[in-house]
Amino acid sequence: MAYTETKTTGYGSRVKSSCGGIGMGILLFIAGTVLLWWNEGRTVKTGDMLDEAREVCKEMVNPEKKDAALEGELVCGSAMATTEDSLQDAQFGIGAKAISIKRTVEYYQWVEESHSESKDKLGGKQETTTTYTYSKAWVSTPTESANFKDPAYQNKNFVLTTVEPAQQYAQNVSFGAYKLSESLIHSISSKENMELAIGENMLRQFDKNAQTAYERFYGVQKKQPVKEEPAQTVALSDSAKAVQDSIQHVTDSIMANAQNKKDFEYVHQAGNVLYFGRAPGSPEVGDVRVTFEKVVPAKVTVTAVVDGDTFKPYKAKNGETFQSLSMGKKSSQEVFDSAESSNNMMKWIFRLLGCILVIVGLKSIFGFIEAILKVVPFVANIVGWGVGIVCTILGIVWSLIVIAIAWLFYRPVLSICLLVGAGLLIWMFAFKGKDKVKDLMNKK
Repeated sequence: MAYTETKTTGYGSRVKSSCGGIGMGILLFIAGTVLLWWNEGRTVKTGDMLDEAREVCKEMVNPEKKDAALEGELVCGSAMATTEDSLQDAQFGIGAKAISIKRTVEYYQWVEESHSESKDKLGGKQETTTTYTYSKAWVSTPTESANFKDPAYQNKNFVLTTVEPAQQYAQNVSFGAYKLSESLIHSISSKENMELAIGENMLRQFDKNAQTAYERFYGVQKKQPVKEEPAQTVALSDSAKAVQDSIQHVTDSIMANAQNKKDFEYVHQAGNVLYFGRAPGSPEVGDVRVTFEKVVPAKVTVTAVVDGDTFKPYKAKNGETFQSLSMGKKSSQEVFDSAESSNNMMKWIFRLLGCILVIVGLKSIFGFIEAILKVVPFVANIVGWGVGIVCTILGIVWSLIVIAIAWLFYRPVLSICLLVGAGLLIWMFAFKGKDKVKDLMNKK
């Protein structure tokens, strides 16, 4: 069942709130303008840096052997990233020889979602109806249900245990005859599932703690006694008896292995997941699942400056830096083409974000006009629609002006050439076109 909450806001409060929004609108407008300007500078500087790095980059033909001639040079080479470091998750007593091990945690919880609808009333009042819905989902952190709007769902969440997510990295990762720096190590993404081998004593303690938490919240679960049916004796032939004995032997073997695994009621191991709960296939609120992954040796491509037996970022003349680690074998051209594509993508993302901030800022600044007219909702809606259109157009125009001026500042030669070219085109079409028209008129 959905839970609804209705709130009425008076005309005076709405006008006051809209006037207060003017200050926020100014801040958003300034923030959008600054973002647009900064983004153009960032794009140009990054592009210049990539062009410079592309020109000086050298192919590292054989990373398995150190080459003194490459010292201090920007290189691009491919080799296996390997390590002999053994990493340990002390909390769960498991480990692996890996570049990294990672522990992620999820909790099965009630989650609150809200949806609001507002209606303007004659006289300037506004009625807002908020609908709250609740569903169960896996989330990364426990959800505090005491603050839920619906009293029926308050204090419905709990957890069998709390586990902090964690990640460890190897200190020594080899790249042929070289070593990878910490930042490059963190860029390796060859993930695999970890094999769990958690000790029985630890599992028993986890199970006991989880059971205590479960029964504290849900109450003691009484097990239903199993009614045993009287055994029926059937006469079997010798061959049938032999088959039955064989099946019984296999069954006993399976049961023995199950006994050795010591599966518990509230803790289960499945693949790379440690599950806290009674039934992994049918989760209950409070269940917790901990997933373990490792980053294993893999072939990578490193683009960075050789610094002794390791690497450091390349620093361009404009102060921008660059280094890259890509999975698999890549050429320097592929590395820089990918970096340029990322730079262009970020350019348009920030342009769009900056333009949106400018438009939202303008709407907040002039929002008080619509709020004042809310006494008559129909008129206010028409005016608000018009204000929204005008603010959108002004926001786009302002964004284009900022981008153009930024390009003129960061790329003066190119911008001047473009302006001259545009002026010549206008002159050719405007004046030469007139001359041609006059010539045609004279011929007639």
